[in-house]
Amino acid sequence: MGFFVFLPLVLPLTAVPIARLTEQHLHPRGAARLLTVISAVMAVCSVLCLGLIGVVGTAQIPGNPLPDSWSDPEVRAALPYHETVGTAAMWMLVLVGFTSARTVVRHLRVRSRARRALAGLPDGPAEAGDLAVLPDSNPYAYALPGSPGRVVVSTGMLDGLAEDEREALLAHERAHLRHRHHRYLLTTQLAACVNPFLRPLQYAVAYSAERWADEESAQTVGDRRLTARAVARAALVSHAAPAPGFAAFAAPTPAPGPVPRRVAALLGPVPTSRNWPPAKTPAGLAAMVAAAGTAASALCALNAAVALLLVLKAVTPL
Repeated sequence: MGFFVFLPLVLPLTAVPIARLTEQHLHPRGAARLLTVISAVMAVCSVLCLGLIGVVGTAQIPGNPLPDSWSDPEVRAALPYHETVGTAAMWMLVLVGFTSARTVVRHLRVRSRARRALAGLPDGPAEAGDLAVLPDSNPYAYALPGSPGRVVVSTGMLDGLAEDEREALLAHERAHLRHRHHRYLLTTQLAACVNPFLRPLQYAVAYSAERWADEESAQTVGDRRLTARAVARAALVSHAAPAPGFAAFAAPTPAPGPVPRRVAALLGPVPTSRNWPPAKTPAGLAAMVAAAGTAASALCALNAAVALLLVLKAVTPL
């Protein structure tokens, strides 16, 4: 296994440069998908390596639940990891499991609470479709996933927007539902729980998902300036996102946060449809580095797993 078993824990740093560059050189759709895949692969490799380090290290501790032959002297000679390292890896796995479970539970709890809030509402007109309007003076709007998904918007938000801006808002939230952006967000949130080095990708995917919905909204209403105006005005009247973890329309952030960048992007030209940047650009170089880091992470994890299985097979009948 050697030193390479530790590499997947730090190789996510190779993906950090691409987090911001993809926002400038890729279509938001391609950026969200690319960064989500990178996050998921590197998170799985990190978990695998923590498990391998933990198994090898704790196999030498008396009374461990592993087969006794796993602590055979030949195993210790071939895979000489200290007990402290293995124990720390096991505790880290416990922490990863706890934080990941808490993230999933929080996500499901918010969904359930939002569903209960909508259960008491009277059915709206047929033309409203998936729209649910809450009688709340606090301005907010978000996409509530499910079967079927719903677009939740407060009367406070609707009162703060002009009629054409409301159309842009609804088109934005329906784009979130149609493309299931909550899955991208949850995947990257879990990846960041596994390895904190992946947190920049989590923020980049959240921004790309909003930009993706912005472009869909602009295409639906046929006016990029209108969508930009709706985003800016909604940000001015909003105070907080009522459903953390969901895609919320123009959730306020400190400048120069995502909302000003989103407005600036909408006021600019339509983004290119490419899903991979040109190789001779800074974004292309960063993408290549991130892809190489992801591939190296997967190969190192696979190499460590195969090495462990071969050694164990040599000393114990599996």
